[in-house]
Formats: sequence, structure tokens, C-alpha cells
Amino acid sequence: MADFPAIITSNKMNLRIEDYAVIGDCETAALVGRNGSIDWLCWPTFASDACFAALLGDENNGFWRIAPADGDNFAAENAWTITRRYHQDSLVLETTFARGEDAVVISDFMPVRSGHSHLVRLIECLGGSVALRMELAVRFGYGRIIPWVTHNQDGGVRCIGGPDMVVLRSPVDTHGEGHKTVATFQMKSGETKAFTLSYGPSAGPEPVAIDVHKALEHTCSIWSHWASKATSAGKYTEAVRRSMITLKAMSFRPTGGVVAAVTTSLPEALGGPRNWDYRYCWLRDSTFTLLAMMNGGYFKEAEAWGDWLLRAIAGSPEQVQIMYGIRGERHLMEWEVPWLAGYENSSPVRIGNAAAEQLQLDIYGEVMDAFLHSFHGIRKQRPQDFYLQRALVEHLSEVWQQPDQGIWESRSGAQQFTYSKMMVWVAFDRAIQIAEALGEAAKDAPVDAWRVTRQKIHDDICAKAYNKKLGAFTQIYGSDALDSSLLLMPAVEFLPATDPRVLGTIEAIEKNLMRDGLLLRYNTSESADGLPPGEGAFLACSFWMVTCLKMIGRDNDARNLFERLLALRNDVGLLAEEYDVDKKRQVGNFPQAFSHIALVNAAFELEQPKARHRRHRGAMQHKPLPAHENASGTSELDPHPAGTYNEKG
Repeated sequence: MADFPAIITSNKMNLRIEDYAVIGDCETAALVGRNGSIDWLCWPTFASDACFAALLGDENNGFWRIAPADGDNFAAENAWTITRRYHQDSLVLETTFARGEDAVVISDFMPVRSGHSHLVRLIECLGGSVALRMELAVRFGYGRIIPWVTHNQDGGVRCIGGPDMVVLRSPVDTHGEGHKTVATFQMKSGETKAFTLSYGPSAGPEPVAIDVHKALEHTCSIWSHWASKATSAGKYTEAVRRSMITLKAMSFRPTGGVVAAVTTSLPEALGGPRNWDYRYCWLRDSTFTLLAMMNGGYFKEAEAWGDWLLRAIAGSPEQVQIMYGIRGERHLMEWEVPWLAGYENSSPVRIGNAAAEQLQLDIYGEVMDAFLHSFHGIRKQRPQDFYLQRALVEHLSEVWQQPDQGIWESRSGAQQFTYSKMMVWVAFDRAIQIAEALGEAAKDAPVDAWRVTRQKIHDDICAKAYNKKLGAFTQIYGSDALDSSLLLMPAVEFLPATDPRVLGTIEAIEKNLMRDGLLLRYNTSESADGLPPGEGAFLACSFWMVTCLKMIGRDNDARNLFERLLALRNDVGLLAEEYDVDKKRQVGNFPQAFSHIALVNAAFELEQPKARHRRHRGAMQHKPLPAHENASGTSELDPHPAGTYNEKG
């Protein structure tokens, strides 16, 4: 993992994206900075308004910081050394501030929800004597609404604004100071103090207090138990396990949906406008997510994701969207937040995502591929499921020749994107495979007509997307532009990796789209996408290159690239969407599911190639796991379980 400065001289420094870590309760998540400040939290769910939005603005937009009181001292000799880690295989973050004999550790966590949602900050003095300062600024409505604040009997405050209520329980006296709740207190070696922030609807009673120490013990226990079920990935087991924990943290437990990221509008290029809301569930992630979960050994999560997918797309095939809300919501209207300046002045800050209204034909291939893997990997196929699948393919038969906005959601108008057409081919191919496997249950399906269409699409792509001058398939029919999404061509078995056209495409992408050993999605200076040029290297594409290099026999190059990518993770194993190779920084929304999913699947390609679940037909030879193996035991982190620890009161 990447190295980071060991000292911090100011609590008010601007943090890099990789200076944050994530905690959560499988319904929402918070970002905790190295400086002890929680600068992003949407409550009560991932998609709710943020009550801490300093990440996209400043302290006036909401934060909660606990750190040494003299952290603003810029004298290097007085600086605090900071180290952090997750407690074993859990989502409990431990941040240690040390200076000489003085040291404190702050354990930040959110207990898996049973009733109200809680955020706990447990402080233990490890040595010496440390003065600390707590500052809380709750700002509902994405950092805009200053709440009505009253003191409560638990030594803290109650903050109310519209429908929202947040209650602070504090072990020390607090007071108001400049629209903040603050406290300064001293701790000596061996002492502990616990601060709890709890959310509830403002029209209801205050959330009841929890037993913090029992909640910590229980939270560590259930996460460790869940993580212990992960499949070994050889030398990369630790990296895979942390990525699986991160993906679990980004799953919405009541429905099984997995958000693409817990943030909105972290820029793909610092200071630029490529800022999008990723707190939704993309159909495009379907197969990638399913394979990562099955490869990781988490079949219940894979099944829950498949169920979310079925519910989300249920209805008329022509109304299928590319993304949905965590509960399957369809209306994701995009708007800009004028009162937030954006991360490092990267504006605009966007809420909602207008790409939900785009036509992106590749999603049909992703969905059908996911259905096929569910069928073979977790025996998830019912007669009514095939009715839906058939309807999707029959609709696709009518629209597959239309131009669309493509995998990267171009805002410059529809084009004949090669990747989209390839995934249309995948949709027909997987529908044929499912029908053949179902036999009598799918006897009325027009499989012969599907085979004809499948071949027609294949011929169309090979004739119009292959550029003989470049010796490669290109981004758009008849163009010279390259696109890293076409690295998936052998993975979906459109053509074998040994086909000269595929080899040429891999080599052309490697030569023309690689920057400092990492891949761009495409050249934004050459491909008009409706936005100013410039963005970071796309990490998922680089992981796809790992798989391609492995498939064409360049094992050492594949492993070297994978190791390079692992080194880009921050000190607690997290990745954003992209990496700025010039500034040597992570960029884009964080943590990014796509990056961690690609990491997991690439790791199994390198370490467990015979056992891993793949996207192509070879994977279909694996027999489905028996039902009792699919179950993987029970866990309180499983989707839709009963409650966890008990609230007091």
C-alpha cells in the first residue's frame, strides 16, 4: 500500500482523498480523515442528504472532529505522529495520535443497525497525558441547514432540522461556540471516554443510548466472523479480504443493493467538472459484483444482489434504466448544489445522476450475463425469471442497432459504441445458454432466431469496429479512438485472447492509453464526450489489463501490474475510482466499488485461475454449489437478518 506522511501539524489541513477511511453500518457510511475529522456522512442511508459535508466544502458545511487540542501547532517538533488501521478484519477504524510518551487511540465505528443508527468514537489514552478537543457542526441538507440545538441530560446536545434529528451523548461538558458544539478535556494513561452520535426522525423520540463497549465488542466479532468466510486468494488474501469488507460496507443490507461509492462529486480531475453522484446501484456492475462475491465465497450476498437486480428491473423492458436507487428507485434527478464549492474547488457538486435517463445498450448484456452466472453459480433461476429475461432480449432485438451513450456515459450524444454492441452480443449469447440449460422450461423461446441475431451482431462488429490500420478494435464504429473497455472482449468470449485482432487491441491499448503504467479509459483529448479533456487513470481498467496479460501468457507482466495497483491503495487498503499519475494522488469517488471488485477478480485470476468464477462459457462447466454450501453459515451481517446488539432504555 502507498506510503503517507507520518505526521500532521494541523487539524484544519486539506486532506487528500486517500487520507480518508470508511466506516459504516451496511445502510450508510462515513469518511474519517487522518486528522480525526469525520467530513462526510449521509444519514439515515447512503442516498440521504449529508449532515457532514465538509469534504465538498469547508467546516461551515458540517464535520465532527476529535483530536489533540494543540493539533493546530505547525511547529514540526511538536507535531503528532499518526498511524491508523482497521481492527483485525473489521470495519472498526483505529487512529493513534502519539508524541513522545503521550498517545491516544480513537476507535471509530458504526454498529450494524438494530433500530436507530449510531456513530461511536471511543477514545483511550495509551500513555502520558493528552489534552483533546471535540468540535461538532451538524449541517443538514448537504451542509446548508444549521439545526436547532438544545442540551440534553446526557451531557450532549440534540440537533433538529426539518425531518432530521441527531443526538450527541458526551462524557464531558460541552458548550456552543460559533455555531459549533465544542469541548476540551484532559485524558491520562488508562482512561477511556466514549462519544456517541445517533440519528432518528425529528418527530419521534430521541434514540436510546447504547452500551458502547458491548457494541464495540459485538461489532468487531460479527465483522471478523463474516470476514473469516472469505475464500483464500493465496498471497493476495489480505487485499481481497479488505476489498470484500469494503464492498460489504457499501451494500444496503435491507435490499442487497451495492452502491458504486459512498460519495458524490469527488472529482475525476482536480479542479474540473467531471464530478458525479455515485451513491446508486449500476446495472453495469451486475456481473462484476456477482463474480467478486462468488469468488470471495459470499454466496448469500451474491444472491441478495441478484434479487435486488430482479426487483429493480421488473416491469416493462423498454423502461429498464442503467442505474437505480438502493431500494430500486427510478427517479434520480440531477441537480447542482450552489452552496458547496466542491472538493478542492472542483465544481459543480451534483446530487442525483442524469445518466439514469440515458440509453446504454451494454447493460442488457451485463444483466443477462449476471442471470447466467446466478443460474450456474447459486442455482438462482425460477420460471418467472426466464419470462423477464426473454422479454429483455426480445426488446433488445428491436433496438440493438440504435446508437447509445456507451459504458462511460458520454454526454456528447449517442454513437455506435463497440463495447455496447459487444455486450448486446453477450445478451443474446447468454439468453441462448440459459434457454438451452432450462430445456423443456424454455421450449417456446425463439432460440434459433436469437442465434441468427447473435451472428449478425458478431459480423457487424468485426466489419465496422475493427480498424485494419491500427490492427485493433476501436471505441466507435469507423473511428481511430481506442477504449480500454474492449479489454473485456476475451473475458466475455466474444473472441479468444489468442485471436490476432484481440492481441492487436490489447497491444494498442497498452501502447496508447497507458500513463505511468496505468490505463486511461480513453483519451479524453481525442474522444468528444461533452466535457473538457483530462481525468485520472481508471483503476478498474488497469485491473482488466492484468487479466488480459494473464490470458495471453504474459504472467510476469500481469503480476507486476497487479502489484503496482496494490501499492496505490491507501494505508488502510482503500481505492478511489481513478489515480492522477502526475499528482500521485487518488481521484474520483471513494471508496469505489468498481475498483475493489476488479481487484478481487484479478487476484483470483492470478492466484486461483482454476477455481475462480469467470464471465465466459468455461465458467459454466463448474457445477453449482450444493444448497448447504451456498448458505456459507449464518451471520448478523447477512442481508435482511434480525437485529444485532441491544439498545439500552
